[in-house]
Amino acid sequence: MAPFIHIGHFSVPTFGLMLWLAAVAAAFVMDRAFRRAGVTADAVGMVAIAVVLGIVGAKLWHVVDTPIEFREEGWQVLWDTAGFAWFGGLTFGISALVLQGWRAKIGGLRTLDLAAPSAAIGYGIGRIGCFLSGDGCYGIETKLHWPWGMSFPNGLEPTLPGVRVFPTPLFELGAGLLIGWWLWRRLGKPHATGAIVGQYLVLSGIARFLVEFIRRNPKVLWDLSNAQLASAGSALVGVALILWAGRRRVAEPAAAAMQKPA
Repeated sequence: MAPFIHIGHFSVPTFGLMLWLAAVAAAFVMDRAFRRAGVTADAVGMVAIAVVLGIVGAKLWHVVDTPIEFREEGWQVLWDTAGFAWFGGLTFGISALVLQGWRAKIGGLRTLDLAAPSAAIGYGIGRIGCFLSGDGCYGIETKLHWPWGMSFPNGLEPTLPGVRVFPTPLFELGAGLLIGWWLWRRLGKPHATGAIVGQYLVLSGIARFLVEFIRRNPKVLWDLSNAQLASAGSALVGVALILWAGRRRVAEPAAAAMQKPA
């Protein structure tokens, strides 16, 4: 693993580097979605604001989710390069996009539909940063004969000698790219406003719920982790959105941008 890339006297954290790459990829995909839908708003600027607020939300949710770290480290935990919660980033990022979509007169839900593929792809790429830095987001110990087990001896939170764990960030990378590909295809076909982001919430929620079974997060209720409870809630909201969108008129992707904002 390589938590840092050393260039002369400078050390570049790989987590931050991949976070930047994820933002660039998300901005590119969302810009292409805007162009395909005939939307002239600044997709790159929207993604930049959503990413910043998403990082803030992810950090705040992590502090709430693991208060013991705050009690031990104090306010310093807010500036730690490790410790970001998926649900907090999702909530703050969605809120930022809805507000920007409303101000740009696109409509909050329509903006979320256009942003859904980029969110899935950006999330997947961002998990490479967790993998490279070995920040503790890897999974539980695997059986020795399982081929996908890995060790993180040089990570920010190194594994014990001889211990092999599930490389869950790689699983999430694959899931994010697959979900992003599916949503991009669906976005280019006739759909009702809200249907695409509903699918995103369902698919990403299911993916996170499943991967949590082999992650190290503590169980809090019904033998489920906080992330599993949050992702289950996300999937239920997605189902409700899909059902609601199913009762609305289906519009061509390019024409949908001209509809009254939802």
